[in-house]
Amino acid sequence: MIITRSPLRISLGGGGTDLPSYYRKHGGFLIAGAIDKYVYLTLHETFVEDMIVKYSKMERVPSAKELKHPIFREAFDRVGIHGGGLEIASMADIPSGTGLGSSGSFTTALLKLLHAYKGDPLSHAELAEEACHIELERLKEPIGKQDQYIAAVGGVTCFTFNPDDTVDIEPLRIDNEIYYNLEDSLMLFFTGYSRGASDILREQDDKSKEDDQSMLDNLHFVKDLGFRSRAALEAGDFNAYSAIMREHWAYKKQRAKSMSNTNIDRWYQMALDNGATGGKLVGAGGGGFLMFLAQDKMRLRHTMIRAGLKEVRFRFSFEGTKIFSN
Repeated sequence: MIITRSPLRISLGGGGTDLPSYYRKHGGFLIAGAIDKYVYLTLHETFVEDMIVKYSKMERVPSAKELKHPIFREAFDRVGIHGGGLEIASMADIPSGTGLGSSGSFTTALLKLLHAYKGDPLSHAELAEEACHIELERLKEPIGKQDQYIAAVGGVTCFTFNPDDTVDIEPLRIDNEIYYNLEDSLMLFFTGYSRGASDILREQDDKSKEDDQSMLDNLHFVKDLGFRSRAALEAGDFNAYSAIMREHWAYKKQRAKSMSNTNIDRWYQMALDNGATGGKLVGAGGGGFLMFLAQDKMRLRHTMIRAGLKEVRFRFSFEGTKIFSN
C-alpha cells in the first residue's frame, strides 16, 4: 500500500494574480502558507480486473479512461496507467469547496501517488507543474497555480509567476519568533458556505482576458499588496500587515458580485469590533473560511462561536506533498 498526503493552504497576500490570464501579461506574485490540514490518498493492488476509485462516490470501471471523475481520469492518462487491478481512495481533513485549495492538494497527492507506484519520482516543482497542466490545460479550469505549488512545496512561501509560465519559489524570510507569532495570531472560521473556485474565478478570468481596465487595476493593486505583505511580515510588523489584509479584502470584494454576501460582511465587521485587527475571506471568495489576524483571540473566538461559526485551529506545514507511508 502507498499513502500520500498533501497540505491545504491559506493565502497571505497577492491572491488572484496567479491566473494565467493575468500573469502571462503582467506577472504575478503571492504569498501562501501550507497548513496541517491534509488530503490523503491510498493505493493498493487488487485481484480484480476493474479499477476502483473512492472519493465522495465510488467508481468501478474496466479502465481509467471510463472514469467520470475528471482529475482521476486525466491523472491516470497523464502518468500512463490505463488498466485495472488498482484501488485508490481519498479522504480529507476538511471538505472541498471551502477556499483552502483542496483541488490542487488532491491533484498533487494523486500524482505523487501514481508516480510513486510507477517508481518515477518528481521534484516539488515538477509535481506542481504537472498538477497545473491537468487542471488548467487539460480540464480548462479558470483557476490559478497557487494551490498546486503551495501544496507541492509546503511552508510559508513566496511565488513569482512569470509571463513565460515559469515560477520562482522562495521561502518567506522570517525568523522563528515571527513564524510562531504569526501562527498564533491567525484564526480561521468556517462560514458554512461552500462553493467551487471556478464559479467565482471565471468572471475574473474572462475580464482579464478582455483587458478590462478596472479588473487589471484591481489585480495590479493586489499584487502590490502582496509585495507589501512580504515586507511587513519579514519586518514582523503585524499592525501594517493587518491594515494590508483589510485593504486586500476591500479590493477583493470588487472583483465579483458573488465574492461576499450580507452575512459574511456582518461577520467580518463583527470580528473587527471584537478582537481582530485585520482579515479576509480565504480562497476565491463566496464562502469558505474567514481568516483574521487577532489581537484578542479569546474575545474573537467567543464572538464568532456565538455567531454560529466553527473555528478550525491550525499550524503551518513545511513538508509539502509527500509519501506518508508505503
